Amino acid sequence: MATKIRLARHGRKDYAFYHIVVADSRAPRDGKIIERIGSYNPNTNPATVDLKFDRALYWVGVGAQPTDTARNILSGEGVMLMKHLNGGVAKGAFSQEEAQKRFDAWKAQKDAKNGKISATEAEKKTAAAKALLAQEVETNKAKAAKIAEKRAAAAAELAAAAQEAAKEAAAAEAEAKGEEAPAEEAEA
Repeated sequence: MATKIRLARHGRKDYAFYHIVVADSRAPRDGKIIERIGSYNPNTNPATVDLKFDRALYWVGVGAQPTDTARNILSGEGVMLMKHLNGGVAKGAFSQEEAQKRFDAWKAQKDAKNGKISATEAEKKTAAAKALLAQEVETNKAKAAKIAEKRAAAAAELAAAAQEAAKEAAAAEAEAKGEEAPAEEAEA
């Protein structure tokens, strides 16, 4: 029986995630499988891969053929490198410890590279957030200044209106006392 390591689609419309499965090559894409060895979620940034490394290595070792996408995923996780190193051990080129040391060095280098990328992405996000916050603070200051100007203008208008009202009230009061007061002022 020809076995394939391939992706089985799951999820909803426009939000697919995939199970990494071992299946007969004649079975439908989402049909009967032999074993599920992991999952792949391309919706996250970076894409999330959860893989049973030992089982994937076993199936590649016994001859299961990965599809192109599955091969890329397995290569990224190091399964294909470990298969290659195990071939060198089988030929006697180096020992299993040396193969494990080489694989660990590759994994450390890959993790450092991914960590560096993640760090730069995080720095970019924080810088963008700080810039957005600074811009928002400036906008809020400008709005507060405009509001303060409007309130000062309204207060000045209110004070002018109060002065006019006081003058009118004084004039009305003078009229109420009688017109003699202005006449007395005229005689003096």
